[in-house]
Amino acid sequence: MYRYLYPLLFRLDAERAHGLALSLMRLAGSFRPLNTWLRARFTGPSQPVNVFGLSFRNRLGLAAGYDKDGLGWRGLACLGFGHIEVGTVTPRAQSGNPKPRLFRLPEERALINRMGFPGRGADFVARRLLGPRPPGLVLGVNIGKNKDTPLEHAAEDYISLLKVFAPLVDYMTINVSSPNTIGLRRLQAKETLSGLLQGLAEERKYQVASLGRNLPLLVKVAPDLTEVELGDALDVILNYGMDGIVATNTTISRQGLLSPLASESGGLSGEPLHARSLEIVQSIVHLTGAQLPVIGVGGVMDAAGVQRMLDAGAELVQVYTGLIYGGPGLVHNILRELVCKSPGVVL
Repeated sequence: MYRYLYPLLFRLDAERAHGLALSLMRLAGSFRPLNTWLRARFTGPSQPVNVFGLSFRNRLGLAAGYDKDGLGWRGLACLGFGHIEVGTVTPRAQSGNPKPRLFRLPEERALINRMGFPGRGADFVARRLLGPRPPGLVLGVNIGKNKDTPLEHAAEDYISLLKVFAPLVDYMTINVSSPNTIGLRRLQAKETLSGLLQGLAEERKYQVASLGRNLPLLVKVAPDLTEVELGDALDVILNYGMDGIVATNTTISRQGLLSPLASESGGLSGEPLHARSLEIVQSIVHLTGAQLPVIGVGGVMDAAGVQRMLDAGAELVQVYTGLIYGGPGLVHNILRELVCKSPGVVL
């Protein structure tokens, strides 16, 4: 069915089409007959795996950015994801960057976005996460600072978000790597990252004691870090007991792009990012001696892309742009193909 809807959706402005798709997923999450049908149609093989002390029904998840405000995650869960990461969420509502700010590059199977963390803020998203959760779903939230928060006060934003979402989610991802909030990537530098993670580690101890359960904290890194910069960041991440890495965010590189839209500013995702994301995953595994579990994300468009991420050392894999080009059957098709090729493999 998606092959017939694809041309129609791609005639719409990219952000408007995304909003329409998310509205349909929101409806699916609240309308039981549609929810049941989607689960029957799209749920793939279940092969549980334990990562970060959490049990995932499969290794495939939805990356942050798709459902920023937690509007459609219950419906999206019907597509077979083992985990969904909501966000990026900021403490206060903000409008993000001016439109247009999302661009499709179909010939490259890619997107460029300069969204700038638009969203309704932490209180709104927290309300969206209350209530019943789809069975077997691991839920994460991706957090970031408000645009107008000075870098020297960034830790206050992240700590406030940790307090809000700790009781509501299974894990949290600290986003210090989006290219679309001015100065944010400077938080990946050794000294600034150390100050940020120290405060978060201390607050996490309090939350864990209060909740009586673990709360994994992950850090999402950029694909544009040099090996020295990556090594410095990993030293800090290990030092403060973070539980894993999400690798990677979007890239500011335009190497090899042929599209006339390549000159648009923002972060590039999709197929052109895949090779660099694989390199970063491999480097993290090598530099840490596989001490930090990695969620591999970036240009994963099909089962082959998932397998490459797993071979590079990722424990889990996320998709976003692949879902836009592949449609709602993507997760089911990937899981089925990988199981058929390697019946004994744990996804």
